[in-house]
Amino acid sequence: MDKIEGSVLRSPADVRGFADFDGPLYYAPTGFIDRADDPQTLPLAGGRRGFSALEIIRRNEGGGAQSMILPLLALEGWVQNSGRVDEINAVLDRLTGNRRAFANQDMESTHVMGIVNVTPDSFSDGGDHNSVEQAIAHGRALAAHGASILDIGGESTRPGAAPVSIDEEIARVVPVIQALSADGHCVSVDTRHGAVMKAAMQAGAHIINDVTALAGDEESLEFVSQSDDAPVILMHMQGEPGTMQDNPQYDCVLLDVYDYLLDRIESCEQAGISRDRICVDPGIGFGKSLSHNLELLSRLALFHGLGCPVLLGASRKSFIGKIDPAATPKQRLGGSLTAALNGWRQGAQILRVHDVEETVQALSVASAIGAV
Repeated sequence: MDKIEGSVLRSPADVRGFADFDGPLYYAPTGFIDRADDPQTLPLAGGRRGFSALEIIRRNEGGGAQSMILPLLALEGWVQNSGRVDEINAVLDRLTGNRRAFANQDMESTHVMGIVNVTPDSFSDGGDHNSVEQAIAHGRALAAHGASILDIGGESTRPGAAPVSIDEEIARVVPVIQALSADGHCVSVDTRHGAVMKAAMQAGAHIINDVTALAGDEESLEFVSQSDDAPVILMHMQGEPGTMQDNPQYDCVLLDVYDYLLDRIESCEQAGISRDRICVDPGIGFGKSLSHNLELLSRLALFHGLGCPVLLGASRKSFIGKIDPAATPKQRLGGSLTAALNGWRQGAQILRVHDVEETVQALSVASAIGAV
């Protein structure tokens, strides 16, 4: 069992049950609104959206978890009864604190990261931009449509993907990075290999985006720790791309992914990579079933408790196809936009997408409606 049994508080016993719990608790903001200085809300990660309640989650013995939802107006009394004053203050500091600019991008609002796959075998656009010239043109088009960041990848990490050689990956991404960074665009490199990271940064990349959270190559953590303040995105993946969808299992996917990312952040800090250089990504579709992905999407705001910007990459993913089996990857725009807006609603600072123009428009409309 890995789902969270959530409920609204129904009795004083519900409150006491969580107050008396002596294990670790997890805190997911909920009750989201456009803040407009509403005194009954707190700012989410220093941004323009706010939250009015906390879902407090605890693990169950034997797997799974349960939760209660506590309005902020009732939080002070519960904190006093639980004896977790210092813990809650630290949690609220992380949940509400301003995020430092990430690669010179202001983290008070949501940014769209455009995907540029220089690969023949990516799951939805493999071969579409396989030449250097095509990839550069595509990156420029995405930037013109509103992408704040361009994410360049030379190795497919779709389920069942075969690895490519380091030299081939470098040959694919470096010319594209050189051209797009020379244009003045903010460029990230999507790679799990230290040698590719080094070549990409030398070519002008600003961000390292690693699906293995700097754990897949012993050179990667050392390289990033020795680089000059290079920002890094740490993603959760269970297993390897070739096998990650072979019956993935968790005790509680939400809390397991949270604990993994916290462990990777702490490992980075021990290596000299400060937390304000780190962005986290729960890794939708990377070693997760449909129910795992939906659980992560429904409580994405939990990850703000790590004190880092949050990236959501759900664009065209297979979980959409499992809900709508008739839709090919390129026919999953509706599901992709829904997931993106859900991420925006929960304060995600970066949305990694294929369909930049449509996502930017959806965010603009949602923001305009919320501002009324």
